[in-house]
Order: sequence, then structure tokens, then C-alpha cells
Amino acid sequence: MLPSRLVSTLTRAILEGRWPWIPAASTLLDPGYLFQQQVSPRPLFLSCAKCANHQKPKQKRNLSEKKLKRYFVDRRRVFVTGGNGGNGISCFHSEPRKEFGGPDGGDGGDGGHVILKVDKHIRSLSSVLSVYHGFDGEPGGNKNCFGRNGDCLYIRVPPGTLVKEENEIVADLAQPGDEYIAALGGAGGKGNRFFLANDNRAPMTCTPGQQGQERVLHLELKTMAHAGMVGFPNAGKSSLLRVISNAKPAVASYPFTTLNPHVGIVHYEGYQQVAVADIPGLIKGAHQNRGLGFAFLRHIERCRFLLFVVDLSVAEPWTQLEDLKYELEKYEEGLSERPHAIIGNKIDLPQSKVNFPQLQARLEQKVIPLSALTGENLEELLLHLKEMYDDYVETECKQGREPLNW
Repeated sequence: MLPSRLVSTLTRAILEGRWPWIPAASTLLDPGYLFQQQVSPRPLFLSCAKCANHQKPKQKRNLSEKKLKRYFVDRRRVFVTGGNGGNGISCFHSEPRKEFGGPDGGDGGDGGHVILKVDKHIRSLSSVLSVYHGFDGEPGGNKNCFGRNGDCLYIRVPPGTLVKEENEIVADLAQPGDEYIAALGGAGGKGNRFFLANDNRAPMTCTPGQQGQERVLHLELKTMAHAGMVGFPNAGKSSLLRVISNAKPAVASYPFTTLNPHVGIVHYEGYQQVAVADIPGLIKGAHQNRGLGFAFLRHIERCRFLLFVVDLSVAEPWTQLEDLKYELEKYEEGLSERPHAIIGNKIDLPQSKVNFPQLQARLEQKVIPLSALTGENLEELLLHLKEMYDDYVETECKQGREPLNW
């Protein structure tokens, strides 16, 4: 016969789930087996402190640009509706010993507007929803109490947002703090006190609140930056932006690695900051909407000056510069004539050192040779970028306009 102490221990262990499986009946009847199970240590209760020391730390997986594109949105269709006005009320004053107190119904409150407001901390339209409805006004009350007006609903958008309605530009929100009323709130209804007149001492009429304005707007973002890097795919724009700023665009050895514009901030002395935008690579025929086409050519329009990035390792790199200027000029006249600098990337390669003198001989403007991989000659680029920024600030001040600040 089994000892009662062993049977109770086995039963309690099974109920507590300490054994992942139940042994056969013949095994349970063996006292030696039960004693062995009691005294033998189980791996479940072993400390994992020593094992944790030998485990490799978990590393954050790098997300590809395709997975990150959902966080950058440069187009959004928005259905906005202003708040409805509150209804007026029809009632009469009631007070002891005052039989004919007269009408005292108050007016309803006005509905709130839906307003687009520029916030410099917003970088894309990903936070903008598809449907917005303003706050409704409250109805009026007795004793000539007016209803409360609905609060305005603010939609935060990034700088450089164009507001279109039926393919017509209705607002250009370029500077921080700019506002545009996207939908007007409805007016509040009138109470019967409003209709009191000498020929109508006891009006019963009251009007309901009006509906808010309904509109379908198309928001389109154009990246606001001081400098825009323009070049063909795999020219090294993303690598260069990672070196001179804290931006982390995707970098790979295949074309069209960058699917979305990235803005990096270059810091200088005196707390001066220069915003540099990495525009996705362009190809021949981009002005005809080939490749990424119009989707990203419009981001170059808001850049104050340009940085043409040329791959020195390819054959005849000067043709890249001619093609880039041609595409910009076809897209918008005068866009290629903006202040710009020419950057010859990948100077660390042997073929680039052969092509660079030929490129410089064909151009009147100085070419800045550098290597985003090794960091060679980056100081010259940073100094030249600061000079272009100072010229831009001086030009804006002379024309009475405020420079773009980051």
C-alpha cells in the first residue's frame, strides 16, 4: 500500500500543474518512482540567472523604407463639416404675481469652425484624419440664456501644405502659425424673445440652428527646407544626409531606396540650423510623371537652394547634371536656375578620381568632391552650405520677408 504522504504529494503536484504529463498507472504504483520524483530537482525551478548572462541582447530590427512609408503622407483627402448651431427655445417667464412675464427664450449657440493650422513640429500629413466634424453649439435656455458657442476644431498640418478644392488652390499654408477656416460652423437658432415686437407681445416662434458647412478638401504637402538634394538613384544622397545630420534615411545598394523625402538638420555655431531635404531619386522623363515623377518633384519647389549630387564613378558624370537641370526646367520654368551647388560624390573610388578633372573642366562652377562613405572633404561642403544659407537670409531680409527658421 502506498504511503498517504506520497499520494497526497503526488495529487497536489498534478493539480498544481507541475507535471506536464501524467505517467502510466503501473508507474504510479512504484514507490521508488515516486521517491525519485520527489528528491530529483526539476528544471522548472532552476534559476535562469546564469543563462541570462550568456544570452545575446535583443537588437532592434531595421525597418525597410517600404514599411516606413505609411508614416509619411504627402496627400490627404479630408471631408470637413462645421459644427451645427444650437436650437432656439420658446418659453415664457414664470414668476409669482407676474401673470404676463413675456417671452424669455434664448438663442442657441453658434457651431464651431474647423480650422487648419500650421505646426512646425509636424512633418507629414499622416496625423490628419479623413473626416472631421466641428463642435456643435448648445441650445438656448429660459430666462434669456443664450446657448454656448461650439469650440473651434484645429487640425494641425505641416508647413508647406497646399489646400485644394476641386483642383483649385484655396490656401497656401507656408509659415508656422498660418490658419485657414476649412469649414464654417452653423449659426445658432433664435429664441422667441428675439421675435418680441409691439404688434406681437407673445411670440411662439423659435428657429432651429443651421447646419455646419460641408467641404471636401485635398491637402498636398510640399516639403519646406532650406536646401534640397537632387540627384539620380544611387547617387549617395541618403548616405550624405546621414553623415551631415541626424536624419536616418534608408541606405542600400539598389535604386529607389528612398521612397519618401527626409529632412535633416545641420547645426552651426550660434544655434543656427539649416534644413536639408533628401528628395527621392529622379530619372529621365520625370517631368512627364515617369518613375516617381510629380509625386516628389513638387517637394523641390519649396527649397530655397539646391544641391546637385552627381555620382563620379559612372561614365560621363556631367550628363547627369545636364539631365537633372533639364527635368527641373521642364517641370517648372526657372527652377534649375536657383542658387545651387554641385557635389561630386564617391571620390574615394578609382574611377571617380579619373572622371572628376573631366567634369570640372566642362563646368564653370566649382564642383565639391567628397565621399559620404569615408567622410572625405565634408568640411568644404558644410562651409559652402553655410555661405549659401547666409546669402539666403540676407536676400530675404532685404526684401522684407522673414527667413524660414527651424
